[in-house]
Amino acid sequence: MTQPAAGTSGSRQSGKRNLITDVAGLRVGNAQDDHIKTGVTAILCDRATTAAVQVLGGAPGARETDLLEPHNTVQTINAIVLSGGSAFGLDSASGVQAYLRERKIGFEAAGHHIPIVPSAILFDMHNGGNKDWGRYPPYRELGYQAADNAAEDFALGSCGAGAGALVAGFKGGLGSASHILSNGITMGALVAVNAVGSVTVGSSKYFWAAPFEQDNEFGGLGYPHPMPADAADLRIKFRDTAPNMPPQANTTIGTIATDAVLTKAQAKRLAIAAHDGYSRAIWPAHTPFDGDLIFALATGASGIEPTVEEFIDLCASAASTMARAVARGVYLATAQENDLFPCWNAD
Repeated sequence: MTQPAAGTSGSRQSGKRNLITDVAGLRVGNAQDDHIKTGVTAILCDRATTAAVQVLGGAPGARETDLLEPHNTVQTINAIVLSGGSAFGLDSASGVQAYLRERKIGFEAAGHHIPIVPSAILFDMHNGGNKDWGRYPPYRELGYQAADNAAEDFALGSCGAGAGALVAGFKGGLGSASHILSNGITMGALVAVNAVGSVTVGSSKYFWAAPFEQDNEFGGLGYPHPMPADAADLRIKFRDTAPNMPPQANTTIGTIATDAVLTKAQAKRLAIAAHDGYSRAIWPAHTPFDGDLIFALATGASGIEPTVEEFIDLCASAASTMARAVARGVYLATAQENDLFPCWNAD
């Protein structure tokens, strides 16, 4: 017996695409190499955009994150990059920078355009793909290609930064979701799910994110009833199916975005709140072997400056929208040759 999935009401409405690009001013592009089982996702900002970051995992990998702290000088950025490849994947931001510089986009200094492109990486080096790529890794070119592919519509699941992602027991993937608040502000989330923990309850296929689901976007199963005996089991389930998997082979990286007008400090608070979405969708989250990180973007396109009360709702929406995006990334993963884990949707 299962409890019914949550329905949709006037206060629980996704945008028309149910993607982060429902937030005006953003485009997203993916590029991947299915032979290597890795890829890159680029989020391009149509205008320089307020941004922040929060890192809660114990094993992060990132570039240009210090400048995002509220006390530092640079206030806006031009793009965000999420990439596979562990530390090799940090090259992907250089490809996005090259794409933007060719179009004279970036911070202007002494007659030069310097694109500001923070990025984060996940570990997908042990997933069945062939990592013998030669002298140089492919991520700079994948980054350029992802930027060139940027559009309002883009694919989810086993693509972009989620192409080689894994979670406990299943393939991970790239997920996204959006939410329109009652005051007209839009919230969007994008995440590459590659966690130590599980996105499903115990050994079942019921998603931890079930209370936040809209319109059966990840299967409509709701929660199991009664809860399985292993619901709170802390064991890392993939050890049973892939005992040679290194414990460091993880990290969930994402971006939360809104069209509200926010300060850099408020964007920081939004990134912090969005991490609650990881906690509601992944058990356990923020482990010493996860590099869990969330960027926050505020395009200001709505022209709405939220009140203190509205900002509380905005932070709650950041968490619920991120939780939905996590579940969707796993739900939409597809099977490929040499996969180590099955897809959630496998028969």
